Amino acid sequence: MKRLTIALVAHDNRKADMVEWAVHNATYLSHHHLVCTGTTGGLVKKALEETGAIIDMTRMHSGPLGGDAEIAAMVVRKEIDLAVFLIDDLNPQPHEADIQMLLRQCRVHNVPIACNRYSADLMITSSLWDDDSYVPTEPKYEYFKRE
Repeated sequence: MKRLTIALVAHDNRKADMVEWAVHNATYLSHHHLVCTGTTGGLVKKALEETGAIIDMTRMHSGPLGGDAEIAAMVVRKEIDLAVFLIDDLNPQPHEADIQMLLRQCRVHNVPIACNRYSADLMITSSLWDDDSYVPTEPKYEYFKRE
């Protein structure tokens, strides 16, 4: 199994969902390096350790204090393989610009980003992670001219 660096971010109203998802996938996540925003990382680490999982985790600042931006910078440097960002779409966030920056950098730099548990489950179970013959194509940012 290829060792991945997986970013985990969750807004306050989605942290319980992230913890539940992480515990459900504790065995899988214990084989990878996790990078989390501060509060989410603390909650996930505690919950995973309670399952007996040994976790390799780096915690950044909390999202409103720059954690989203720190992870976005890692995306730009190609240090993140996959991001799981459980967003609270029902409430405004004071750091909306940082949130949009992280989402944009994942799209621009071709980093898969799951914004709900279902897409996260699909992404972590993909056989493409261990398929050495698969190389994702870079996004093309050019005008398409129809002949």
